[in-house]
Amino acid sequence: MASRHALVVGGGIGGLAAAIGLHRVGWQVTVLERASELTAIGAGISLWPNAQRALAELGVNARIAPQSGGGLVDWRGRRLASWDADAFVRSHGLPLGAIHRAKLIEALRSALPAESLKTGVEVTAAEPSGIVRCDDGELEADLIVAADGINSPIRQQLFPAARVAYSGGAAFRGIAKLPLSPSLSTTWAAGTEIGILPLPDDEVYWWVCEARPAGIGHEDNRAYLREKYGRWHEPIGQLIDATPEILRHDLQHLATPLPSYVRGKIALLGDSAHAMPPFLGQGGCQALEDAVVLAEHAGKSTVEAALRGYDTERRPRTQKVTKASMRAGASGPLLRNPAAVALRAAFTRLLPSAVTTRIGASVSRWEPPKLTPVPPRTR
Repeated sequence: MASRHALVVGGGIGGLAAAIGLHRVGWQVTVLERASELTAIGAGISLWPNAQRALAELGVNARIAPQSGGGLVDWRGRRLASWDADAFVRSHGLPLGAIHRAKLIEALRSALPAESLKTGVEVTAAEPSGIVRCDDGELEADLIVAADGINSPIRQQLFPAARVAYSGGAAFRGIAKLPLSPSLSTTWAAGTEIGILPLPDDEVYWWVCEARPAGIGHEDNRAYLREKYGRWHEPIGQLIDATPEILRHDLQHLATPLPSYVRGKIALLGDSAHAMPPFLGQGGCQALEDAVVLAEHAGKSTVEAALRGYDTERRPRTQKVTKASMRAGASGPLLRNPAAVALRAAFTRLLPSAVTTRIGASVSRWEPPKLTPVPPRTR
């Protein structure tokens, strides 16, 4: 019996995870990646327990750094709230984790057969009938997974009214290597959030989010950040100085909730379906959830039924998480009114750590469906 064939457009976290899941349940899979090689920007990613469970169900082994404690502080380093790692595990089921994006990409890539990945392939169009048009010809598949990012050409083709919008802030990001790894922390000030997230091997992922108009650039990101935040609490200045490359980009999200994540034989997945701002740290996590759910349905149903089940299951949840992320941004890094910022700090200081560690548990307690591994069949 011939195996069914899926074409996955995009070799990022969501696309690779989808390919792994489909391969695991018996599909023949080909990943089409535009870049000539798989790379990842110099940044980290937080992996909430829901994402870690998804990776485990996919059979992906990644070296994740569990976070052992920390807190929320003001710009001087004064504690606003404590973050209790043991209480977090009781509420969420697993520790909060973190990993370098490049290492996560490599772990995902290693879980796929080498012949499944085709790089340097430019996809120009995808048809609901199962046809993918590339720069060098056409391919046909039983299923097309569009994991081609926030500016997804396939989504634009299927839903031309969908709009990507500015989320209200810009982010600077980097990874530094420090001999004494600091603990997890988030620093709040008016219109600013600075996050510190320890990674394995003495690496530290950090970011600065600023509420400001879109499109503002700087000749020297390091000089700008050093001037503005160099006198804030340590190790902020040390991290800025120790980072080889500091990235900056405007934060965007998909402002138009899609009426469906599927069309014919095409499934939208990850940012192409529900790009969200990073204020809950769930963008990549939700893509990993998508991958497991799609694979679970595809492993036991016809393509039509599988895509219907995937859309029914994933669209309400991811659109709800997107809205929650927007609300988190409005009350967090995008909050600029001085009186509101002072009120937020006062209120936060009153919260017991048991309460603060439960934040996000309604999302992160998600359990993946079980995948039944099937040996790949030949055509």
